[in-house]
Amino acid sequence: MNPKSRNGVVTLYKYFRHSERLKAWAEEALQRIAPRIREIEERVDQHQWRLLQAYREAGVSENHLSSSTGYGYDDLGRETLERIVADIFGAETALYRSHMVSGTHAIAASLFGVLRPGEELIYVTGPPYDTLEKVIGRERDGSGSLADYGISYRSVPLTSSGEVDWNAVREAAGPQTRCFAIQRSRGYSERDSLTIAQIQGMVRRLRTIQPNAVIFVDNCYGEFVEDQEPTHVGADLTAGSLIKNPGGGLAKSGGYIVGRKKWVNRAAARLVAPGILAEGGASYGYMRDFYQGFFLAPHVVGEALKGAVFASAILEAAGFETTPRWDGERTDIIQLVKFGDPDLLVAFCRGIQEASPVDARLRPEPSPMPGYEDPVIMAAGTFVQGASIELSADGPLRPPYRAYMQGGLTFSHVKIGILNALDHMLQSNAVFSLDQE
Repeated sequence: MNPKSRNGVVTLYKYFRHSERLKAWAEEALQRIAPRIREIEERVDQHQWRLLQAYREAGVSENHLSSSTGYGYDDLGRETLERIVADIFGAETALYRSHMVSGTHAIAASLFGVLRPGEELIYVTGPPYDTLEKVIGRERDGSGSLADYGISYRSVPLTSSGEVDWNAVREAAGPQTRCFAIQRSRGYSERDSLTIAQIQGMVRRLRTIQPNAVIFVDNCYGEFVEDQEPTHVGADLTAGSLIKNPGGGLAKSGGYIVGRKKWVNRAAARLVAPGILAEGGASYGYMRDFYQGFFLAPHVVGEALKGAVFASAILEAAGFETTPRWDGERTDIIQLVKFGDPDLLVAFCRGIQEASPVDARLRPEPSPMPGYEDPVIMAAGTFVQGASIELSADGPLRPPYRAYMQGGLTFSHVKIGILNALDHMLQSNAVFSLDQE
């Protein structure tokens, strides 16, 4: 092939073994998704304006970028940033801290903060992420789970059409129900992630079922994808990870909790200590990264969304089923791809790993993971360990062998990663190669 395009610029496709086929798929996909890319860029502009206004109104200066030590009392930078975060999320107050080690930690602090012995937690969107099973617990076994404290739990499966089973929720709820939980993203399931409009409708109906219950939303992967967040539409408490969307690729660790002050304070008491709440917690050297990362978050999320749209379009062209489809509504950065073949799932993840800036030479293998029932293959050559806002892909080795791709600090990197993954799949699977002729 001629490695140059019409304007003389060397094309990307020459670097791949199956260059002609990948070029045809990619160029068709890029032409098809152009209107969606413009829509994403327009939303990024709106979010960026809101962030800029919030930073200017807060009077952010060099002093705010300094960090505290020791107890962390009177940390001006931390307090100002958390006011900005609360404002952007439409919440009364916020915790935006390095002391939360993951999204699971932020969710656990929220649930333990809200719930007391004898009360009940109901997940209305079916079972949550596998990693929360140990947090919830099944019996009093001394592990420190919710069950260990006498807190009961139910999950109400979604209907066959992916809707909340409201009759079952009404039957399950009672005076002891203290918290309704909603998982916005699909997790390792095929159901659609929940839009903000859907969450708003769920909040309204849950208020009629148990007005005094706290409505909690696991917001992981969804921040800055739509115009609003769950706390804008009535959720009492929302939590997520800083090494996903809201950290903008610069946060090296951490999590956030936003919502009504009463419940955020309860979560802070669990995270830190009763009496200290959000007043303590040194920020060490994190403030500059946190301020800059949160400011960049809309842009980085936009790049990841562009990459997800491209991935959906080109993988559909290659004959695979994707959710959401390239022209479908999006409420998070996750792209599901159904391969139906374990070898293709493994080849896809190995191609993503090889296209990573870190640990590109590693060869991912399916293996047991803490909190997961099946072996999982994970591709994540990221600058920050486990950062889902950076390009990664993973999936459990169970039928129908789905990959869950997310992230990408730049659209260009996602394109390269997907092309490399497809190149691996074409090279490693004869049936796939023949079918795509």
